[in-house]
Amino acid sequence: MIHVRSLDDISLRGSWLTIGVFDGVHRGHQEIIRRLTSGAHAAGAPAVVVTFWPHPATVLGSGKVRCLSTADERADLLSALGVDAVVTHPFDTATANTSAQDFVARLHQRLEFQRLLIGYDFALGKGREGDAARLTEIGHTLMYEVEIVPALSDESGVVSSTEIRKLVATGDVVAAAGLLGHAYGLHGLVVPGDGRGRDLGYPTANIDYPQEKILPSNGIYACWAWLDGCRYLAAVNIGVRPQFHLDAHTPLVEAHILDFDRQIYGMDVRLDFIQRLRDEMRFPSVPDLVEQIRRDVRRTREILSPEILH
Repeated sequence: MIHVRSLDDISLRGSWLTIGVFDGVHRGHQEIIRRLTSGAHAAGAPAVVVTFWPHPATVLGSGKVRCLSTADERADLLSALGVDAVVTHPFDTATANTSAQDFVARLHQRLEFQRLLIGYDFALGKGREGDAARLTEIGHTLMYEVEIVPALSDESGVVSSTEIRKLVATGDVVAAAGLLGHAYGLHGLVVPGDGRGRDLGYPTANIDYPQEKILPSNGIYACWAWLDGCRYLAAVNIGVRPQFHLDAHTPLVEAHILDFDRQIYGMDVRLDFIQRLRDEMRFPSVPDLVEQIRRDVRRTREILSPEILH
C-alpha cells in the first residue's frame, strides 16, 4: 500500500475515492471501506482514501482532539482492509478555507477518480458547503459519480468516533472494541524507567506513547503486547503510581509482559487493550501492592489464555 502525506505526492488515474477523518477506522468506517475496495477492485481501479492530520476539529477551534489513531496507525488499519493508497493530507487554515469546488478539483487532478463514496453526514470545504448535493453537482462537471453510504447503527445508536473516545476515556475498552471492530491500541517506544517494577519482582516496559492519542482512564488492564510481530500477554498500568508518587499528574504507561525477559529499550511495542481489571490505587504497604500485582497477573492469564487456545 502507498501512504503519502500530501496530495502533491501522488498521481493516479481512474481511482475510486473516499474522504474523511476515519479516526479509529471503526465499524461504520469499515463499511465504507468495504464498499470502496470491493467496487474498485471489481472495476480494476485503485481504492484510495484521503484523510487529514491533525484532526480538523483541532484547527477549526473546537479544541484539541486526542485521537483514537495516529496517522500511521490509521493507514495500517486501512491497509489491512485492502486499500491501495492512503493520502494523509495536512489540515491547516489554508485547507479549512478552501472551497469545496477548489478542493475537489485538486483531488480530481491528482487522483482522476471516477467514483466518490461518502458517509451519510459527510461535508467538506469552507463552512462544510460541500455536502452530498454539492459534491454530486460538482461531479456532473468533473465526470464522477457519488455514492452515499448510510450510517451504521447498533442497539446503542450510530457508531461514531466521538462515542468511542468517551468509552476509551472511561476505561470501557470492551465496549469500545465492540464499536471499533478491533481492540483499542496504543504503541510507542520502550524507554528507561526508575526500575521500581523490577525491584518488586514485576519488571515493566515503560511506553513513550504519542501525546496525540487518547489514553484509557487510569487503572490496570489485561492487554496483548505486540513486539516484532509476536504477541505476548501483558498486565498494563496506566496512571501516576500513587504508592510512590503522591503528587504526580502525568500518566505513565507501564506494561508487565508475562513470561518475558528481554532487553527491549528503544523497540516499538503495541498494546491492545482487552479488559479493564481495576482502578489504580494506593495500598497500605508495598507487600500489599505486590500481592495485588500477583492477582492482576493471574487475572490477566485467565482473561487472555483462552484466546491462545482458539
